[in-house]
Amino acid sequence: MAVLEGMVTPNELRTLVSAGQIETVLVVFTDSYGRFLGKRFDAEFFLEDALAHGAHACDYLLTVDMEMAPVPGYRFASWEKGYGDVHLVPDMTTLRIASWLEKSALVLCDVADAKTNAPVAIAPRSILRAQVDRAAKAGYTAMASSELEYYLFLDSFRDAAKKGYAGLEPMGWYLEDYHMLQGSRTEGFHSAVRRHLRHSGVPVENSKGEWGLGQHELNVRYADALAMADRHGVFKQCLKETADQLGISVTFMAKLSETQAGSSCHIHMSLWQGETSAFPGTKKLGPIACSDAFRWFLGGWIAHAGETMPFYAPTVNSYKRYQAGSWAPTRLAWSYDNRTAGFRVVGKGPSLRIECRIPGADCNPYLAYAAALASGLDGIEKKIEPPAMFEGDMYAAEKIPRIASTLRDATDLFEKSAFAKKAFGAEVVEHYAHFFRAEEAAYEKAVTDWERQRYFERI
Repeated sequence: MAVLEGMVTPNELRTLVSAGQIETVLVVFTDSYGRFLGKRFDAEFFLEDALAHGAHACDYLLTVDMEMAPVPGYRFASWEKGYGDVHLVPDMTTLRIASWLEKSALVLCDVADAKTNAPVAIAPRSILRAQVDRAAKAGYTAMASSELEYYLFLDSFRDAAKKGYAGLEPMGWYLEDYHMLQGSRTEGFHSAVRRHLRHSGVPVENSKGEWGLGQHELNVRYADALAMADRHGVFKQCLKETADQLGISVTFMAKLSETQAGSSCHIHMSLWQGETSAFPGTKKLGPIACSDAFRWFLGGWIAHAGETMPFYAPTVNSYKRYQAGSWAPTRLAWSYDNRTAGFRVVGKGPSLRIECRIPGADCNPYLAYAAALASGLDGIEKKIEPPAMFEGDMYAAEKIPRIASTLRDATDLFEKSAFAKKAFGAEVVEHYAHFFRAEEAAYEKAVTDWERQRYFERI
């Protein structure tokens, strides 16, 4: 396989540092929200020390809320335990140039126990690694890609914050889905991020306008599930920081406005055995010629979607995206090339794959991929048959099970799920159930603009 542009080895990094082309190395991991956290190392010190020994960070980072406040009630870390350190272990296969930053490189880390150096089970990358290893033991490699949507605004992030994120001016003023003229108006941003991603080890396929004012989608090449989750994280970081540099803003909220389309993260996934896809075959499933592995993987993914829902939709806002006629799914069923379905099967032969349209752009890719892979592998192990293929408008199919309507309902199913506890471990389920409930509790205490507009005068 050809080496991707922007990916570097430690020896190549040494050469770049010696030539003065790289001065800083970002050593990062992802928290429960999927955000990059970590440290910026002097490049020479990274090569002398952190390359071999890694780095340390406070374990509270896996128990904080969006505002970085420590949340009580976690077993993993607490004030009672003194909030010690975790060990950040650089995965040198992820070392890359961070093209959008001056003279910088970036490496992603696995999170390990500082005393035993065993993987921290509740760290997002550990959760996905466990499912990737499980697939490998069954003889499979999971290949995946994320199709991320987002909104662009002329306001800078700082100005948007000053406005309370209200009254922002979108980059487009009419719906621009596939529209080349309107899309040209954002080329200053999109040409920059396509170039930076390509120079940073994230090969790009294309970008396009989407079905919202200032909404866009940028697609990158698929890869094995762990590498794709890493690319997903780099993608979001690159787009946010490039927007910041240009004095504009980008949001990956799942539902920005009740009057606008939500932003999704459609997940495409297939299983491979060596260089051969395990999904094509001679069995007929509707119009599809597929293997038993495909059929059972699809069956397992659908069967367990309800009880793993918070891994696809982790915020209160996530569930406001699931509206009929909105391009977001509302039902747990599958179709062939039907965009009203929660599971859309596309391609044929080696390109045969399953597109799950449930996750929003706010998902943590490590958790979403882990849920997908665990569910599909369980389907293969237990030979779970998918429901009959649905044809027509799935929004109107009232007899098909509905996607959970709130984070609270989804967390209830997740916390009680015997499947989730077996697939991810009871420790992981307990940790993330608490995480999702803390997010719900923060929302329930908040007073919103909707409440003020509705009740200030007329109640």
